[in-house]
Amino acid sequence: MIFRLKSPVKRATVLLAVLTAVFAAPLWSAGETPDGPVIWETALPASEETYHEAVETLLRAVETERGSLLRPGERGKAALKIYTGSGPGLATPKPLVRAVIHGLRERGFEKENIVLLDLNEHRLRRSGFLPPLSDGRDDFEGHPVWVLDRGEHFHPDWYYDSPLPPRNEPGFTPERRIPGFGEDRADDRKSHLAAPLILDVDFWINLPMFSDHRQLGLNGALVNASLSNAGNTLRFFNSSTTGPAAVAEIAAIPELRERWALTLASLERVQFIGGPVFNSLYTTGEPVLVATLDPVLLDARVLQMINQARENRNFSPLDSDLPMLDYAQQVGLGSRIFTMDRKIRLDSQGLDQQVR
Repeated sequence: MIFRLKSPVKRATVLLAVLTAVFAAPLWSAGETPDGPVIWETALPASEETYHEAVETLLRAVETERGSLLRPGERGKAALKIYTGSGPGLATPKPLVRAVIHGLRERGFEKENIVLLDLNEHRLRRSGFLPPLSDGRDDFEGHPVWVLDRGEHFHPDWYYDSPLPPRNEPGFTPERRIPGFGEDRADDRKSHLAAPLILDVDFWINLPMFSDHRQLGLNGALVNASLSNAGNTLRFFNSSTTGPAAVAEIAAIPELRERWALTLASLERVQFIGGPVFNSLYTTGEPVLVATLDPVLLDARVLQMINQARENRNFSPLDSDLPMLDYAQQVGLGSRIFTMDRKIRLDSQGLDQQVR
């Protein structure tokens, strides 16, 4: 649930407003592929330079589908939601981040107005997206980095509300750093959102990584945009009942979703068992970069990869009807049914090499 400007709206009313908004405003623009949402993919680049070319190809495909360019607007800022939750072994690849930055710079964004963000400062440093503390800086190659668990990027009026009680482990309730927070027991139910994605940027791009997850089933595009994008969410990571619903409800908040431009990812390394704690012995992958306007479809595609790898190693497959994907489809975030005709292969000129 989301409250804005301390509005005393009940949970059922707010959720109804979320559902109404997402169904009234389809995720895909008028340029949509006639037979439904798609995932564009291109070969994994061999060098930094070809990363730029590959990402540019994908960005142009997305812009065509959206019917609008990823250029600076009235706010003049763009954000990249990276993933470092599993540590350096399964973090968003730096060449991919640099290539997206390059594409945004080519579209007119100033260096200081392209921002990276993620939840945990320690993991950002371990993964190389923040320099060592001794360096005294908080940037990635000159680009600002917003660290959510410091609490300074939460706003008291923007939060998701759930009756599930908090997990009080240190570092997972940074909302308590908001002045006045905690004076009311109801504050324990709040998960504050990454407010700059609502208030400060023209759009943001989701750059997830993928693994299985014991409680949620899958840690990927939807989770990176929701539970890894808010505070006081360990309670949902540890719940197989309320966690999947929280993922869908947070990702469907209209103000957050409105500026979510696309999801772009590398499928070179996907962990199929033991996640989200990284273990290199249990990884699979495909040498492709992918982009989509449908995070549910992408998670469904990766779920098939994970299950194939699990079956190849004689592990039981995950449930193909994950509640998280089902809930996400119900609130209008996308399609949980991936088939090969949802995939479009592009070469460096943006041509369709291999459709279906």
